[in-house]
Amino acid sequence: MAGLEGMEQPRPESTPAAAGWGTPDGDADTAVPRQATGPARPVSGLDLVGDPTLDEVRLPSRPQSARIARRLTGCALLKQWSLTPQLTEHAVLLVSELVGNAVRHTGARSFGLRMLRRRGWLRIEVRDPSRGLPCLMPVHEMDTSGRGLFLVDKLSDRWGVDLLPRGKTTWFEMRIGDR
Repeated sequence: MAGLEGMEQPRPESTPAAAGWGTPDGDADTAVPRQATGPARPVSGLDLVGDPTLDEVRLPSRPQSARIARRLTGCALLKQWSLTPQLTEHAVLLVSELVGNAVRHTGARSFGLRMLRRRGWLRIEVRDPSRGLPCLMPVHEMDTSGRGLFLVDKLSDRWGVDLLPRGKTTWFEMRIGDR
């Protein structure tokens, strides 16, 4: 597992195509929630804020957004992609940690959440306008904070940070069993 000491080098163009990750129909830098059409149906979180598996979803940089991001992650991984409950639980926890860092440490008004899947891998990204790098710190038994990246490092297969011209994308990847 790699922390920052083994992070990938920033790419000149940090897009799904540049990284070999596909997004169907769309530009990765815009997030326009899709409008529901057709007969009335129950409203899900994806209908309200957009689908992070199709495009980046922008959320306000407030503590309440962590709950929305967790819900979006759970919905996408369990319902759309039929991934295992344990993998989903771990991904939801890690999303909460990355969102918490974006809200707490960047001073931004909003952040972006995106989920990508390719054969055998799940990648989740949180993008914010700060170029300040997260730091993996040693964790001690009595610590009451600072465990977020430690958890990301332990529960993901890979994680890193891509510096962008205006900000950064913090991401993690997990191996998945494709059927």
